[in-house]
Amino acid sequence: EALLSGLIRAGMVSSDLVVTTREPDRARLISDRYGVDVVDNAEAVTSADTVLVAVKPQDMGALLTEIEPHVSRDQLVVSVAAGITTAFIERRLVEGVPVVRVMSNTPVLVDEAMSAISGGSHAGEVHLARTESLLKPVGRTIRVPESQQDAVTALSGSGPAYFFYLVEAMTDAGILLGLPRSVAHDLIVQRGEDAVMPVRMIGVVVHR
Repeated sequence: EALLSGLIRAGMVSSDLVVTTREPDRARLISDRYGVDVVDNAEAVTSADTVLVAVKPQDMGALLTEIEPHVSRDQLVVSVAAGITTAFIERRLVEGVPVVRVMSNTPVLVDEAMSAISGGSHAGEVHLARTESLLKPVGRTIRVPESQQDAVTALSGSGPAYFFYLVEAMTDAGILLGLPRSVAHDLIVQRGEDAVMPVRMIGVVVHR
């Protein structure tokens, strides 16, 4: 949803986007909020030039089995699932489908993400460029060899969580010094009315 909202804010027409979700209530919410069509997986894949796969890693195998009959070599598959290699996806789709792997992070919520992208064995410059264009509305991109994606996940993908722990630790320290929790928290986070504080220098977003 964060990427969807970023694309629409960047000027993409809602009618050019198709979304899938397993939960009917969420489907209605997304359709009402963004004006996009929410359909089943097969219909979405069949109608798409670029297929963005955003599921939990443990759900990837079942999803690929479901959509495999509908994916062609003319489409680009972009995966944002943590820890899933392009080879894993390629083996479960028709031979020759270009796949690009992406690891982003939580600042995507306020268009300040850093997304690392890696191409699979069938992905060329045109596919990497299309992926960069897709991610541009929500932050910056950097190309890395896929062998470095696990390190990216540990450093950039998980990095913001370390700063959340820092905020929590500093809040607890304030409480030990006699401050009420709400005061200590606001002193550390300094939340604005929109409840989001982007910190560009360290690439962290505190979101509540």
